[in-house]
Amino acid sequence: MAADLSFLFNLAPELLDALHRDYQRDPASVDPNWRAFFAGFEFGQSTLRSSHQPPVTSHGAAATSHQSPITAPKQEIAVLQLIDAYRHRGHLFTKTNPVRKRRQYLPTLELDNFGLSDADLDTVYHAGIDVGLGPVPLRQIRDLLHQTYCESIGAEFKYLDDPTMVRWWQQRMESTRNRPNFSREKKRAILEQLARAVLFERCLHTKFVGQKRFSLEGAESAIPALEAMLRTGAEHGCREFVIGMSHRGRLNVLTNVLGKPYEAVFAEFEGQGPEGELAIFDGDVKYHLGFSSDRTLASGRSMHLTLTPNPSHLEAVDPVVEGMVRAKQERQSDLDAITPVLIHGDAALAAQGVVYEVVQMAQLDGFRTGGTVHLVINNQLGFTTGFLDARSSIYCTDIGKVTRSPILHVNGDDVEAVVLAVELAMAFRQEFHRDVFIDLLCYRRHGHNEADEPRFTQPILYKIIEQHPNPFEIYKRRLDAEGSVLVAEANQIAETCAALLDDRYEAAKQQPRITTAALFHGAWQGLRLATEADFEQSPETGVAEAVLRPLGERMLTIPPTVRCFQKIRKLFDERFRTFQKGNAIDWAIAEWLAYASLLQQGVGVRISGQDVERGTFAHRHAVITIEDSVEEYVPLRHVAPTQGRFAIFNSLLSEYAGLGFEFGYASADPSQLVVWEAQFGDFANGAQIIIDQFLSCSETKWQRMNGMVLLLPHGYEGQGPEHSSARVERFLALCANQNMQVVNCTTPANLFHALRRQLARPFRKPLVVCTPKSGLRNPRWVSPLSDFTHGGFRELLDDTTVDPTCVTRVILCTGKIYYELVEQRAQAGRRDVAICRLEQLYPLPKAQCAELVQRYPHAEWVWVQEEPANMGAWPFLLRAWTASALRVVARKESSTPATGFHRQHQTQQQEILTQAFADAPVRVARPRRVK
Repeated sequence: MAADLSFLFNLAPELLDALHRDYQRDPASVDPNWRAFFAGFEFGQSTLRSSHQPPVTSHGAAATSHQSPITAPKQEIAVLQLIDAYRHRGHLFTKTNPVRKRRQYLPTLELDNFGLSDADLDTVYHAGIDVGLGPVPLRQIRDLLHQTYCESIGAEFKYLDDPTMVRWWQQRMESTRNRPNFSREKKRAILEQLARAVLFERCLHTKFVGQKRFSLEGAESAIPALEAMLRTGAEHGCREFVIGMSHRGRLNVLTNVLGKPYEAVFAEFEGQGPEGELAIFDGDVKYHLGFSSDRTLASGRSMHLTLTPNPSHLEAVDPVVEGMVRAKQERQSDLDAITPVLIHGDAALAAQGVVYEVVQMAQLDGFRTGGTVHLVINNQLGFTTGFLDARSSIYCTDIGKVTRSPILHVNGDDVEAVVLAVELAMAFRQEFHRDVFIDLLCYRRHGHNEADEPRFTQPILYKIIEQHPNPFEIYKRRLDAEGSVLVAEANQIAETCAALLDDRYEAAKQQPRITTAALFHGAWQGLRLATEADFEQSPETGVAEAVLRPLGERMLTIPPTVRCFQKIRKLFDERFRTFQKGNAIDWAIAEWLAYASLLQQGVGVRISGQDVERGTFAHRHAVITIEDSVEEYVPLRHVAPTQGRFAIFNSLLSEYAGLGFEFGYASADPSQLVVWEAQFGDFANGAQIIIDQFLSCSETKWQRMNGMVLLLPHGYEGQGPEHSSARVERFLALCANQNMQVVNCTTPANLFHALRRQLARPFRKPLVVCTPKSGLRNPRWVSPLSDFTHGGFRELLDDTTVDPTCVTRVILCTGKIYYELVEQRAQAGRRDVAICRLEQLYPLPKAQCAELVQRYPHAEWVWVQEEPANMGAWPFLLRAWTASALRVVARKESSTPATGFHRQHQTQQQEILTQAFADAPVRVARPRRVK
């Protein structure tokens, strides 16, 4: 392959002639790049002179003895510019759309746009060397370029930032002209794959009339594409694929790629739920479900395949897949062995912001997965919206250019071109560990679902589609015409496939119950489903002082050899002295102790989020930057001679993809503590789709546990509506059937136990922690070391400073306001008021609450919160608290969490504190009857 000649392409011909004359007079007078070019050019001339080819003029006529035997440099440059244009822009002039005419783009690749004409087609050009042909007529050069870049495959790759990658694509495509050369056996296998895809859809369409399935019809070549991906991946060392996709074609992928039994899908169409203990799951619709399998490929290689469940929020699964793959890769220490595959729809790929967030993760240290293969089922419609209304970019795949990922556009009707494109893409991913996009241009045979009428909005397009043969029929005719597989043999393949489907359908009718795979295998072996009794009291999670002290000393000591900012060293020295005293462990030290004690046990800890290394409020300092260096020192990687892996990453400025990634990571590896921290608790709402569609319900819908932790800074401190509330009411509204835990700890020790509890029980549940802001430096927000060495998480904290028989009012609260209430009580001199703390809001510790009420038989009960009455925990407690009558003191109902005016905040806060101790009740809610 020739060297990079891009410096030639914008040069005026007149200047080129002048440079050539300067070179001929004195080679040293021109730039070294030009010197090398002219030397090579003249060597080519001399080679042709000595050959047996007749001399040729620049106009294609036989040369005389007085004529130059080859073209002038400026004509060579014109051909090089033509070559470069095909490589850059050939994708704009392809035959890749099976049902639409292409839009016209200017300038075209016509010769006259390069100062050439048909008269030059038989002229020999030295530039042919650049495409691997050697000095040949322009006609041959143009034919190679057109066949390579303007037929069924369009390639975008010239913007790649590594010349090695650019040459890789040029060599592989131009050497074959992007034309497959498959054996008869391989063609027959592709035909069988198409037959299964087409006939499966036909079977569903006829046997389950009118039922939604989000058919793959029109895009059935996606099945041979995925088969090619598995085969090529295996050849390059891949042993596992994790696939994420939306609903379009999912049933076909489940059965014909992952091997889910046809009868299982047919049973799901009958609408039966699982039996026995699995009947507790609500489940989801069949085209959202996931599946895992082990397949033995035709080559004999074994492949583990996972299709992750996904809700209707199309691209929401993308970061989840990436997180799962990262966890699996770290367990196996092999990027090549596990490949993430994301199957997109064209409209969603172009419009869903989470795609951009995920693409931006691709090369980041904390999130890279060695390259993702993106396969786009481009049926050119989004529900009823045409592509002209669905995006501003030329292609739906233009998002791939953000990270300079190569993009292949391929005609879905040319299944061999589809397979070749996938083979190239997979080989590229394995070699360079970069993302690659395959834009499979196809169509949608039916409407958005099978009950939808597409002609309402796309009448012209659907007249074309109605007459268009399916990919199996197209390929069958092609193979028959070339003599590879005759029609009779192809029909026999189809009949065999149809008979199998009929047989499996009859089997499903005999026993139409859904079978469910074992829940606890692989990394989840040894775990179980949780029961309601598991939440009555937390397990023992204390750590002996003899273990904690050396852990604390190591994690809080910066070695003298680590040159760091003196303020950091002073901070660590102060923390070290505090820890040694053992009477006032703050939040930061408690968090570190939880991690260190788990690491010492061999448990891995992974933390990510925006600015988590330092911490938004400068409390964590988990990573110490060495002065005058890019090196870092991470104390928690040095707490024990053999310890678990500690990883902490400042994430990109993303909540949606960031939380989705960590959810995926935790779902693939329950043996680690996985933590995601929001910069402010309010910012978690940027990930609300992940919270709603995965975190709160994946166990209910998809029988998939998850034990990840969310740290959400929370507390009303006069910083405005976006920096006050973690929106705890939203989490509590999603809580049911012990699906997750929501805590608001008022002691550092309770945080320590809550984090350790995540790994101490034989099941996994998400944990949402409302964390302090000002409380990080509140001298009263501390715990003695003895609270860490025994016991466990305490769901409810009683007031041990009062005489229960004298108490006339019990204030129940959670979080930061507790300390303000204690101060207000002291100022008011109210010894008849007890202040109790509900540390765990969900699952609500009902038995403990009932015992607490019995302890104060003569008291009224008041719930006090900082949040407006329509937010915080109160709406949840209105329906969940049954231990006594309960009234509320809170901010008045509001559409925004908090005021942005500090003085107004102080007035509101003081009013809450005053009313908490006032004799006359304010904003009384209807009391609940005590059961």
